Amino acid sequence: MPSTSPSAPPPGPPPEAVAPLMRGIAVLRGLTDAGGSLSLSAVERATGLARATVDRVAATLARMGYVRLDGRDATLAPRLMELGNAYLAAIRLPDLLGAHADALADALDESVSLAVGDGDGIRFVHQATRRRAMSLSFRIGDLLPVERTGPGPLFAAEWTAAEWARWRERRAADPEDRGFPAVPPRHREVDFEERVARAREQGWALDDQLIEPGLVAVTVPVRAPDGGVACALSAVSHTSRHSASSLRDATLPRLRAAVDGMERALREAPPPRPGPHPDALAAWTGGSKQELGRGFIESLARGLTVLTAFGEGRDALTLSAVAEATGLARATARRALITLEHLGYVTAYERTFRLTPRVLGLGYPPLSRTTLPAIAAPHLAALATRVHDSASLAVLDGDDIRYTARVATSRVMSVNITVGTRFPAYATSMGRVMLAGLPGGERRERLARAELTALTPYTVTDPAELAAVLDGVAARGYALVDEELEEGLRSIAVPVRDRAGTVVAAANVAMHSVRRSAEECVAQVLPELRAAADRIEADLAVVGRFTRVPLE
Repeated sequence: MPSTSPSAPPPGPPPEAVAPLMRGIAVLRGLTDAGGSLSLSAVERATGLARATVDRVAATLARMGYVRLDGRDATLAPRLMELGNAYLAAIRLPDLLGAHADALADALDESVSLAVGDGDGIRFVHQATRRRAMSLSFRIGDLLPVERTGPGPLFAAEWTAAEWARWRERRAADPEDRGFPAVPPRHREVDFEERVARAREQGWALDDQLIEPGLVAVTVPVRAPDGGVACALSAVSHTSRHSASSLRDATLPRLRAAVDGMERALREAPPPRPGPHPDALAAWTGGSKQELGRGFIESLARGLTVLTAFGEGRDALTLSAVAEATGLARATARRALITLEHLGYVTAYERTFRLTPRVLGLGYPPLSRTTLPAIAAPHLAALATRVHDSASLAVLDGDDIRYTARVATSRVMSVNITVGTRFPAYATSMGRVMLAGLPGGERRERLARAELTALTPYTVTDPAELAAVLDGVAARGYALVDEELEEGLRSIAVPVRDRAGTVVAAANVAMHSVRRSAEECVAQVLPELRAAADRIEADLAVVGRFTRVPLE
């Protein structure tokens, strides 16, 4: 596989390459390297593209849901993670090995990661971190130079002479690792070839503060059924807890035991069950072109949709399979694949194509740390604009709700609540939809211990009556609370569910009771609120496919 290091750019593009696709990817990489957001002027400077081109690319990416445009700024949007998800689903490693890594992290009480090789770099594909003041983890998709990592020597132990030559060229051209924005500047030199030889002999490798001072890691290979290194398993700690040698002594036996289980899982894994193909993508891009005209770059959109043709059970696809999955003409799919191969996002072997880890470099690192409030914020803002009343997100915290996101409206008389505010769940619309979403036993237990205090003359305080109210909320899928928390305050809420269908939060619209009647809330606000919740859930499903999304 050709080197995909950012400091080793590929040669000139082939004649069939799709230039707009290359420009679009350059914009996505520029935004990724900048942490996820840039002004359009900064994008212009970072990519060297003309401003008119940047504007058209940004408009196309916004139409696809891959970026958000806010005035003069472009920000990566959660939906972009579907590209990296396609790669992670195709390789199946997070699905098959993630639970093993999580259990090992619990047993060791240290952070654990899985990484794959990417040319002369490595990328993380799974993280199980410990919550400490000194937190040690990398973002999924971050590219690190092999010579400064624990996994690197294990992958380099299988390199060909040509791969070693490419590594030496990259090191000579980029001695300070400026092509690896995820790592701090190099602070010391270690003989990498000696580390590789030692790792080949021992079957494990150490990172003794090579990434940065204080970070130590011990790494072992996880081999695929064919004997090659499928990924590398690392235990990561800080020198305040372990030296490199003490971490090795404490974790190596358990790492090897975990690898035995992981390799068994790879051997015994059932055949993948292909998920649904992307729906009518070619028709969608064509429709968008007709609607937006010159502002929509159809060849860019179609080129990116090719990446989504891959996934679980679709790790290796022929040209015909890609064309069928996307609805694109074979000639269009072929040119996109040629372009993506040239840029290092696809490899070709005989008549099939596969995604490479480099796909994770398209937005995945910054987006993998996205929180639920950040996901919800733009959708709440759009909702508040449509209904002209404040919109909020809250989570259940004990017997209370706690506001985690909020968009207020500019009114003389408005609902004045800030993020972090807590209210008793039983008397709020968001609390009731979250209580109604609990399993029956847990809901009854909460009601049995709750102190139902009358906050206004209208507050429901009878346990049996409240239980009946919650049954109705569960059946209807929304809660409307009318002056039970505070006189004059009316609110309506719906649940927000994760990929598994579990209620993890609630969204609401709140207003003074003179603004709308209860019936008008249901007729006018509820459809808009449900649509906003659907959009939040759609983004949450994409972000949460291979990452844990913090709820606050």
